[in-house]
Amino acid sequence: MWIATDELPRTRGHVFYDAVNKILKGEGFDAFAEQECVRFYKSATIGRPSIAPGVYFRMAMIGYFEGIDSERGIAWRCADSMSLKRFLGFEVMEETPDHSTMSRTRRLIDWETHGLIFSWILQILVKHGLVGGKTVGVDATTLEANAALRSIVRRDTGEGYNEFLTKLAKASGIETPTREDLAKLDRERPRKGSNEEWEHPDDPDAKITKMKDGRTHLAHKVEHAVDMETGAVLAVTLQDANAGDTTTIERTLIAAAEQVERLEGNPATAANVANKAIAEVVTDKGYHSNEKLVQLQELGIRTYISEPKRGRRKWRDNHAARDAVYANRRRIRGSRGKHLLRKRGLMLERPFAHCYETGGMRRLHLRGRDNILKRLLIHIGGFNLSLVMRLLTGKGTPRGLQDLATAYFIAVIALMKYLNGYSSTETAAACVSQPVARYLHSRKLFRKNVTFCHGLLGIASTVFGYR
Repeated sequence: MWIATDELPRTRGHVFYDAVNKILKGEGFDAFAEQECVRFYKSATIGRPSIAPGVYFRMAMIGYFEGIDSERGIAWRCADSMSLKRFLGFEVMEETPDHSTMSRTRRLIDWETHGLIFSWILQILVKHGLVGGKTVGVDATTLEANAALRSIVRRDTGEGYNEFLTKLAKASGIETPTREDLAKLDRERPRKGSNEEWEHPDDPDAKITKMKDGRTHLAHKVEHAVDMETGAVLAVTLQDANAGDTTTIERTLIAAAEQVERLEGNPATAANVANKAIAEVVTDKGYHSNEKLVQLQELGIRTYISEPKRGRRKWRDNHAARDAVYANRRRIRGSRGKHLLRKRGLMLERPFAHCYETGGMRRLHLRGRDNILKRLLIHIGGFNLSLVMRLLTGKGTPRGLQDLATAYFIAVIALMKYLNGYSSTETAAACVSQPVARYLHSRKLFRKNVTFCHGLLGIASTVFGYR
């Protein structure tokens, strides 16, 4: 009738999350998080029980690892999965925190503390040699806000969009305007989506802008500063979606420089990042401007910025801008400049795809810049942690690790078959070349940074004559 909970069968846990927990516990993550968050907790005898800071930050990382966009979805997934319960430190019969507790904890902990957790994860990357710091790439993308255009109101009067159109229609002589009349009037009206005139009442930080696919939405602009040597995200900023690239790059570079200085000031990482201040910046042509090139040149930073086609330039005694533009042009036409600009797509676009497409953050479920930035810092911190996992295990997400395990299994079975009965190298190669080679090539598992996989394929090459 009754079975003690300690006698219930226990799962081993997910191999990927066990490895992540091993890294976090080995570096003292829980103690660090509790030390930084202790001021946000109070001893109370009533109310909802709080969750440990380490549990909250792990749940936010699960959003990246599992590709879940909302905190409600993260809470449901953690309650449903035994391996995620084990990752969070909960027993089988214990209930994991629900989404409201997670949201309440996020609102209580300020974004500066979330930034400290992001910096702490960067320290792990430094210890594994994944932070260069000298060459930084900068790029930005837009995230769709949790706000609808039909709900915007005027900044001066507070009236809604339909009310405003109805008022204009009556002023033009239409006593009872229909929806078709309002739509026609709206099409013919200039500057109908001005951010100076309209805002969303629940998310004033969201701005009206055109997305990458051509649609117009309320959105936020997120900008990354990425290490061009390893792909690690050194800094992330959240700014107005309608702000130009030449306006936002300054804040992002300052944030990246502060992160590098913080790593240099830490005794545990100072030896690995000594004398690695930002020396080179790589961006696309949207960041090209005379003013920024001059400012970066004065700071001693070499620029590799793609130059848009502007025709013949007339400087009119603006020698400083002329020298900065010509120096940047000379660098991007050199061999190193061409190499960095080709590498820019890999190092800058790949984090966007991992964090916002497969990571599930392209469509936001939070409102307010501080709330969104809190989630972004831990979400991208999970991406940085996946670089360490990719270095140690070959894959940065639990879904990707499934393919790697299958490849290992196929290679080991093929090796056992040869040792058990094959006497001819040609026969063994013919047996395993098609299934193994085709599978491994399709999954792109030949990575020099995966020691075990590289060694195993070396054995297969020697035994089976496989190339």
